[in-house]
Amino acid sequence: MRLVAQGGGSSAVLVDVRRRMAGRGAWLHPSEKCLALAIKRRAFGRALAGASDAGAVERFLMPGTPLVEAQAAAGKPSKPESGSEN
Repeated sequence: MRLVAQGGGSSAVLVDVRRRMAGRGAWLHPSEKCLALAIKRRAFGRALAGASDAGAVERFLMPGTPLVEAQAAAGKPSKPESGSEN
């Protein structure tokens, strides 16, 4: 999944579900194990120019929450758009 820094001086990391958000992106496997390792290694700060708050990513990958529910909670459509790689 693609991640981007929120911008505007914020340190938040956001999930770019549609892979269309502006700015430099970083890629992460959509698993809790990879997220924990990225946080441990402080990878977000290096890849996304100082972004370190991965709260939105953690909520996106919450155990027991299906991907469709996580996308709906984020205000994203549950179906991929036409022509996407999914």
